[in-house]
Amino acid sequence: MSAPGPAPAPPQGTGRPVVPPSVPEASPARHPATEPSRPDDRADASEANPSASDAPAPALPGRPPPSGPTADTAYGDWTPAAPSDGEPADESPASRLGPLPPPLPSRVHVGTRPPTYDAEPTALPAADPDDLDALVPDTVLDGARYGACTLRAVSVRGDSARYRGEPRRDALLTARFGSGERALVLVALATGTRTAPGAHLAAAEVCRWIAAAVGRSHERLAADIRAARRTDLKAGLHRLTDRGLGKLRAAATEQGLDPDDYAASMRCLLLSGDPECRTRVFFGVGPGGLFRLREREWQDIEPEVAEVKGEPVLGFGSAPHETPDGDRLTMDLGIPTPPSPYEPAAGPPREPFRFRTSVARPGDVLLMCGTGFAEPLRGEPGLRAHLADRWSGPEPPGLTAYLADTQVRVKGYADDRTAVAVWEA
Repeated sequence: MSAPGPAPAPPQGTGRPVVPPSVPEASPARHPATEPSRPDDRADASEANPSASDAPAPALPGRPPPSGPTADTAYGDWTPAAPSDGEPADESPASRLGPLPPPLPSRVHVGTRPPTYDAEPTALPAADPDDLDALVPDTVLDGARYGACTLRAVSVRGDSARYRGEPRRDALLTARFGSGERALVLVALATGTRTAPGAHLAAAEVCRWIAAAVGRSHERLAADIRAARRTDLKAGLHRLTDRGLGKLRAAATEQGLDPDDYAASMRCLLLSGDPECRTRVFFGVGPGGLFRLREREWQDIEPEVAEVKGEPVLGFGSAPHETPDGDRLTMDLGIPTPPSPYEPAAGPPREPFRFRTSVARPGDVLLMCGTGFAEPLRGEPGLRAHLADRWSGPEPPGLTAYLADTQVRVKGYADDRTAVAVWEA
């Protein structure tokens, strides 16, 4: 009877011992799911250690890298380097890689105390089985990159509406018209009347009407933006805004509603697809916010009411009052034109028309928002400082990071939050 031979050596390059066929490999241990912490606990933890990161902890020194499919996912194509003379061998890749600076984490809330409401959605709005098109999602998130700018846009239902099961009153619409350097990007946001039951419907309608009007005139608008023709832009956009709000009042009359109840404030941003064009155009009606983050300092560039008072002006799509020879085309007898479902008469807006053109610099962040985000940004220095730290990096945040940043909560502010930010390359 011969003596048993030596055990076979493990194959070269595998890094794992050969397991005899009779000994099955142990399956990885499963950890039971833990109950998520309450929002207040997360807030306390954030305040206690604001620099803490949610990233998983690195592998412990002296522990071999995981085997199986996890190795490729965790370490990719990492290959251990041969140890130099006098340097002890180390099997841990984590000990060989230099530490990376952790990204500044977003916070749950700013201020001395967390808000009273729950940080996550609680109740859904009531649904009508015969009118499911009226449902509004809790959150809308969008983004794009055109020309020299990166766009991030979000609209989130406020804490108060989430608690009471009310729909989001803010509406957000992003659209691109044209292509290439002649492309024109529109971002429109609107806020319905707080006490009106159909406020969310009015906000969505005025966004669609403004987008349709801009889309039909996008070639001329894009050319005026590239040529920086500010006077022509202000005239045309004022006219489009008046007509859009006039349609909203006509729709309220057709439905037998008070025009004051079926109304909305509105603000828009126009961006050129030309990489050489850094002119950004803002226009709208009603309160909100327009800010610029430049060199880590916030600037409030919302047009003052005193700057925008004046009579409505003619613009795109409007017929001239007289021929080139001076002959009047119509007679003004002082008789008001009745509203028509096909072409409603445009009345003056109840709020002044707001307009501003801004020439961006590399590194700027332009922020347009509704009152639900403008008010805490103006009223809470901690929120301004936090967003300045988060948004002053070399790259704009991704969609999920931007959503987390705009949801940083402040006690006393529970309205819908709609914010559109543009990062300049």
